[in-house]
Amino acid sequence: MIVHPTQNGWLVIYHRAHALLAAQIAGHWRRKDAPPRLYETIAAISHHDDLEKEWEGDNLTEAGTPKDFLMAEGDSYDPLRTHIERAIYRGHWVALLNSMHQTHLNASKRGTSAEADAFLDEQAENQKRWLKEVEASEDEATSAYAFMQWCDRLSLILCQHKLPMDERALEISKGPNGQRYDVIQHNSGLITVTPWCFEDDRLTVSVEATSLSQVTFENNERLVEALKHSPRKLLEWTFVKETPEAMQENPLS
Repeated sequence: MIVHPTQNGWLVIYHRAHALLAAQIAGHWRRKDAPPRLYETIAAISHHDDLEKEWEGDNLTEAGTPKDFLMAEGDSYDPLRTHIERAIYRGHWVALLNSMHQTHLNASKRGTSAEADAFLDEQAENQKRWLKEVEASEDEATSAYAFMQWCDRLSLILCQHKLPMDERALEISKGPNGQRYDVIQHNSGLITVTPWCFEDDRLTVSVEATSLSQVTFENNERLVEALKHSPRKLLEWTFVKETPEAMQENPLS
């Protein structure tokens, strides 16, 4: 989960909610520039964080505060294998992109352990086999995964409150066409992406967050109970194509 401190507790965004936001972003992409198998790719984006189950396991720090996902430590590749295997039930293209994602996230661990090497080797074999089964080229898969990464990255920028101040540009990543994209939040609160890549000139995306009015918890069960019963709030962001007229608009209008 993504955790932000507030004046009297925490604002928590579930990782699956972040993935849904990434899928929303993907759904607004300009259709003529869309990557291969767009709808299957959006399904992969929407479900790529299904492994994260905030109501299971230990989600507290030693101090008893909710643990942000960046603090999580995994010591087994079996849950990743299970996650990828379950993705097959949505389709081999979905499994392929999920496998590519886990390869990307764990590539730096190559050589650190026999288990890491075995996992990465397995995924390389899976990807080679699934590419043949879906009758797709390596370039098509690479383009679709770049798109998945781009949407995931932009969603994380929003959910982690990483938009720079003072209208400074922040690189998102390269899109499915190899083009670099930047995101800028204007003083009006409106956001733009350059170059513009969405179907419409204006769009709003959102994610659900949970407001915890307690700073520490004595155990994970108490945290889970609080997460289940605390109020929710909707966080929204409005994107506009950068024009002088659009930049003067009130995002709340």
